[in-house]
Amino acid sequence: MRVLILGGTGEARELAQLASGERGVEIVSSLAGRVRDPLLPVGAVRIGGFGGVEGLREWLAANAIDAVLDATHPFAGTMSAHAAAAAAELGLPLLHVRRPGWTAQSGDRWIRVADLAAAAALPELGARVFLTIGRQGVAAFAGSSDRWFLIRAIDPPTGAVPANHELLLARGPFTVEQETALLVGHRIDMVVTKDSGGSPTEAKLSAARAAGLPVVLVDRPPLPPGSPVMASALDAWEWLRRRMIE
Repeated sequence: MRVLILGGTGEARELAQLASGERGVEIVSSLAGRVRDPLLPVGAVRIGGFGGVEGLREWLAANAIDAVLDATHPFAGTMSAHAAAAAAELGLPLLHVRRPGWTAQSGDRWIRVADLAAAAALPELGARVFLTIGRQGVAAFAGSSDRWFLIRAIDPPTGAVPANHELLLARGPFTVEQETALLVGHRIDMVVTKDSGGSPTEAKLSAARAAGLPVVLVDRPPLPPGSPVMASALDAWEWLRRRMIE
């Protein structure tokens, strides 16, 4: 069985590791190429886009792929939609792998919004904002000239950025102590982040809760309807193994 893993997440790397010792399974992991120095999974890796639904469909057919595991970032909505469309056209089994989103705890001051444009338009957005949304969404805040932003990302933003900002290039995970020191040291009064879920990036929420700071939490885009969804790499691996024996 030849399987394409659409990756870039910890779940995708775990899936590749689980499959590496399995006889009869050949894995190809695909990364979007948006990070200069990505964390690579074991096994074969391709980097770069496919060219939309048509390009992905042609690649799947040309490489004799038998199943697709969409383990992309929860906010990679376009890629998930392309994967669902291409797999449906070829009659291939497709599974979305999505870790659960975060759940509010006592003391959290969350403001949920539908997208980054809604976050940037909030009238109550703080004067000193910690923007931890990845580099691609920063342009949504470029017009906020009356606020100061601490922008943290792995690589520098390529589009427009707010006039008043400091860029912090760093790769997590970070501890609660580190996040607390960052909030205090930069006098942050609001955090803006995406509901990516998972424990490796949760420390900023704990630090904000302890400091009593509001957090603007951007909701995930919906997954395409019709395909099954698993919450962990282990569950996805069991799904794939069942397909192998059917």
